[in-house]
Amino acid sequence: MNGSPALHQSFPYFTAEHEMLRQTVRRFVAERVSPFADRWEHDGMVPRAVLQEMGALGLLGIRFEAEYGGSELDTLSTVVLAEELGRSTFGGFAVTVLVHTDMAAPHLHHAGNVEQKRRFMADIVAGRKIAAVAMTEPDAGSDLASMRTTARRVGNQWELNGAKMFITNGVHGDIFFVAAKTGESGRNHQVSMFIVEKGTPGFRVARPLDKHGWLCSDTAELVFEQCLIPQTNLLGDENKGFYALVKNLQNERIVLAAQAMGEASKAIELTLDWVTQRKAFGATLWDKQALRHRLAMLAARVAAAKALIYNTAWRDAQKQVVVSEASMLKALCGELVNEVMYDCLQFHGGIGYIRESAIERMARDARIQSIGGGATEVMLDEIAKRMC
Repeated sequence: MNGSPALHQSFPYFTAEHEMLRQTVRRFVAERVSPFADRWEHDGMVPRAVLQEMGALGLLGIRFEAEYGGSELDTLSTVVLAEELGRSTFGGFAVTVLVHTDMAAPHLHHAGNVEQKRRFMADIVAGRKIAAVAMTEPDAGSDLASMRTTARRVGNQWELNGAKMFITNGVHGDIFFVAAKTGESGRNHQVSMFIVEKGTPGFRVARPLDKHGWLCSDTAELVFEQCLIPQTNLLGDENKGFYALVKNLQNERIVLAAQAMGEASKAIELTLDWVTQRKAFGATLWDKQALRHRLAMLAARVAAAKALIYNTAWRDAQKQVVVSEASMLKALCGELVNEVMYDCLQFHGGIGYIRESAIERMARDARIQSIGGGATEVMLDEIAKRMC
């Protein structure tokens, strides 16, 4: 497949600028990620210096204002970035970057006032400060209305109390965009967003989490105990944070879908290389009709999913409503990438089960794609609600 160059180049949505971005990311991955990321997996983190290199190349500010170092590009540019990071074969590296650029920082981009952006945005775009979003809780994952973390006014400050779970960039992050209930008891949608900096008294990392996959992505449980922050750290309007979270979830789902299909494309490439060389019973595995038909069908389904991603990203860039389509992408691609990884590992045989093989790592990393960012079942309900 070679990244399906004919597919993305044949779409009228992509410009020469998009293709330059694609090649820049692909080259960066080849030179600065692939040779070193096995060590990052062992260390459980992506080095800050690598993120700063990405910042210097303009890869962390694709959608943000030029005055803070951003490029002011479109949703398709984000898709290009996510797809190419997915092709790196290191899902933990990909999500470390994408949480920073497309799941956390957009809250500041969309809701931050001038003073807040001047304080934080340039450092985020440059990679000097790592961003995280703290939304999920131990008892409230996709169900945002069940959030228990609270924020209340204490003099000229806000006091936060509660816990957040499964927070990507939680251990090494510097700037956290935290969701907390600020309205009356029983008013589920009265949530506000806050900026909390690392080192704020009352805010601590309870523990890093040991995961099944995405090993070079640091993930943590966070605790807020009488955590006092200035009133000026309220992000956006009070009690309107729920709608900000829901709005950004659409972008998050498009990005995660693009990452997943980047992973799927690369897995099929690696498997083609293997089966066309591996011999069994007097011929290569590629000579087995059942095997090559299965890979052909997977390639067709990945190409179809990419077409939906590209169309949805283009529509989003045109300010069209893509709520259903984003949920479709998250459900479709989260399941499809796991199907691809299952078969690609199977076709690698025993070597696919050995930790030294890329496909083994990719299969572990892909498992979260049908859970994180909205479980498949939640996405299907989102789609079904809009079908009638």
